[in-house]
Amino acid sequence: MVTTYLEFEKPIEELAEQIKQTKEIEDKGEVDMSDALAKLEEKLKEKSKEIYESLTPWQRVQASRHPDRPYTLDYINAITKGDFIELHGDRNVKDDKAMIGGIGSIDGQSVMFIGQQKGRNTKQRTYRNFGMANPEGYRKALRLMKLAEKFNKPIVCLIDTPGAYPGLEAEERGQGEAIARNLFEMINLKVPVLCIIIGEGASGGALGIGVGDKVMMLENTWYSVISPESCSSILWRNWENKEKAADALKLTAKDMLKNKLIDGIIKEPIGGAHADPESMYKKLKTEIKRNLTKLKDQTPEERIEKRIEKYGAMGSYAS
Repeated sequence: MVTTYLEFEKPIEELAEQIKQTKEIEDKGEVDMSDALAKLEEKLKEKSKEIYESLTPWQRVQASRHPDRPYTLDYINAITKGDFIELHGDRNVKDDKAMIGGIGSIDGQSVMFIGQQKGRNTKQRTYRNFGMANPEGYRKALRLMKLAEKFNKPIVCLIDTPGAYPGLEAEERGQGEAIARNLFEMINLKVPVLCIIIGEGASGGALGIGVGDKVMMLENTWYSVISPESCSSILWRNWENKEKAADALKLTAKDMLKNKLIDGIIKEPIGGAHADPESMYKKLKTEIKRNLTKLKDQTPEERIEKRIEKYGAMGSYAS
């Protein structure tokens, strides 16, 4: 498997290449390189930690888009150990491949999983519409949420989208209405709802499945009304100021937690989720189980009331 490195990961790439070359020398049986390997691997760990602890907002946006980063189905299949049954269709238009959902089991507990799915190559990205759902995707998500409520199953939403699909046909089929309906209905769901941003959390596309009792973000993700590039193109008429826009938008997990717009941050392995997916799968599973256990103690009435208070406290308006 070919590893992809981002621009700010070049020092990591150089150390990884040194480790690879050292292993090749050892494999040839020319000399014992175990001590040298141990030192290089420790140096790699320290460098990765140093870089990822001081990322700028724009670099975190880049990390959230890393091509090797786990996607929704990767997490679901790992957490449920393959015990996942995908459900399809909105019972109106079609099955939106950008939005996936279905029933899976976490250590014997049935959970309704919903989330956007991206692709790893051109064919998959086209099939998944780059993780940008149409109205039927949000209507499918709502249908599955209502199904979970009917059978008293908790809901876990994994968010990773550059935004809802902005095409003319999506608007003609009611993109805005579909997202608005989800916001209204999710507030009133009687079952526990846990939302986790695992990659990109852009605009209404993310918010359409992002209303929950608890909203968490992975460490190297972002959540904002607009992407830095789009913000830059509106304010400066070009993409050259995307780094400045990323700073101004306050879109990182730390910023979102500081502004009380999310409930917690899930730490990623050293070097990001893409550096050690297996470790990230275990950590996310632990967090899901911990939060669902806490939420089960609430009555449906308490749950809905707390959601209303939670989102009502996020802003103010004048009539």
